[in-house]
Amino acid sequence: MKKNVPFIIVLALTVLTFLLLYTFRTLDDNRLTSWESVFGAVSFVRILALLVPGCILAFMLSHSTVPERYPVLFLFIMSFAAAALLWREPEMNVDASRYFTQAKHLELFGAGWFFREWGNTIAAWTDLPLMPFIYGLVFKYTGEGRMHIQIITTLLFSFTVVLTYLMGKTLWDRETGFLGGMSLLGIPFIFTQVPLMLVDTSTMFFFTLAVYAYIKALERGGIWIAAASAALFLAFFSKYSAWLMFSLLGVIAAVRLLEAYRTPGDPPIRSCCFRIIAPVLTGTLIAGAVMLLKYNVFATQIGLLVSFQGPGLRRWGESFVSTLLFQTHPFVTAAAVLSVYTAWKKKDPKLFIAGWLIVLLFALQIKRIRYTIVAFPMLSLMAAYGLNAVRDRGLQRYIAFSAASCSIIIAAFAYLPFLQQTSAQNLQNAGAFLATLPGKNIEVVTLPGKDDEVNIAVYVPVLDIFTHKRIHYNYHPEYVPQPEEIAISSFRFSWIYRNPEYYAGNPPPSEAAVAVIAGGPIPALPEEVAAKVNKFGNSKAFAITDDVFDRQTLVTVYY
Repeated sequence: MKKNVPFIIVLALTVLTFLLLYTFRTLDDNRLTSWESVFGAVSFVRILALLVPGCILAFMLSHSTVPERYPVLFLFIMSFAAAALLWREPEMNVDASRYFTQAKHLELFGAGWFFREWGNTIAAWTDLPLMPFIYGLVFKYTGEGRMHIQIITTLLFSFTVVLTYLMGKTLWDRETGFLGGMSLLGIPFIFTQVPLMLVDTSTMFFFTLAVYAYIKALERGGIWIAAASAALFLAFFSKYSAWLMFSLLGVIAAVRLLEAYRTPGDPPIRSCCFRIIAPVLTGTLIAGAVMLLKYNVFATQIGLLVSFQGPGLRRWGESFVSTLLFQTHPFVTAAAVLSVYTAWKKKDPKLFIAGWLIVLLFALQIKRIRYTIVAFPMLSLMAAYGLNAVRDRGLQRYIAFSAASCSIIIAAFAYLPFLQQTSAQNLQNAGAFLATLPGKNIEVVTLPGKDDEVNIAVYVPVLDIFTHKRIHYNYHPEYVPQPEEIAISSFRFSWIYRNPEYYAGNPPPSEAAVAVIAGGPIPALPEEVAAKVNKFGNSKAFAITDDVFDRQTLVTVYY
């Protein structure tokens, strides 16, 4: 019985932790899945009832021989299955309209045209081209389906979990790597981002790949130098926020030089310096050459980042309390804190590699969680290292499995139902309904309002994500805020945005259904719109509203 006491304590702490977080849920200021909002719409009793069987399952898995024998396969399948539970999530961020639009250009006009017109005909805002290019290839060769994109983003997430394992294994040992992979599943917020047509979790993959390849290049040289150069190039064009994180490469190099100094001749210092410089220099030179081809585009984007996005982060941020206690399981955060003491006690400089990005986030006060996702694998490795302070290996694993189990339960049974009760669900439901109507064409009409935070026109591509119909849209906003209001709006891009020409084309057939998108209830349709829909005998409204988000999206289909 005494042998099981620590495991019972962990189970009790798992339940107690959830109850404490629920009690103090007003401290969570996350913009998407604040616990105050989530558990205002979802019963916490339901989650509480799932935690105990979840912890029992975690106990069984943590003592199974399968993770021990097949760690890579286990982590990959578990992470993919967990993320797939949220595929029914609506597109919660209007940024998806930009990535979809860019990808659709490649689908329709080809890769050559995409590269020529990216940043010109294809509006790029502050987006880098890697993920829109990949999404476009998916559309072109597998069809324009949201699930196709979700399979890709979920695969990239699962590969990130595996890379976290491999990185921990390379830096320390196999068990630390496995605990790192499991700890990454202990971050519930991350599961809400995987199904979305955004670039944050994909950037996390490419950055983690670049870091792992660079570590291997310093260790082994040879083909890994070329692999690290290629990975750095890809990460460079994933998202601008990743650029700041490349400072981690300097920390990795410093730690490697320290190791080389301590063990002279294995490899020689000269060889070590070559391995440090070659991947960074090669990757940077190739990326720089590509940027020169689109110098004006990149210069404009960087100007926007400096003048608008940077200052905006201070207005749009979320607290570290939210990110590290509510949106990350406290077991993961506590173990990461413990890792600092453990590393100091062991005089292990390798923890600087895992901890550097976290230090950077605190030092620069980067509080927007979407911009910190790229650092989550390193936080998970810190947690894994901290768990090594627990001497019982089975208990180590049980703590990590419990955090992952709790995280998945919260994401799938609290976050997902909450997000499905927001007005963003209207576009998904309307798209599914339109797919059941006869014909290949639909006409879309947008009805802007004077109080709209967002240019309602950006929701046309979001509706397009959920339907295979050909959309006909040729409207422009009747109301645009004053320039000084647009300049500080967090949705500034939407007022600059114009829907692409492929939506205009020829007029739709007279029998084509009409979908009207509005930012709120419309007391009466404008005469021009009323004339279009009066010929139809049926209509269906998708009018879920919520009190959480200021912007609402309502859709009415006339057919």
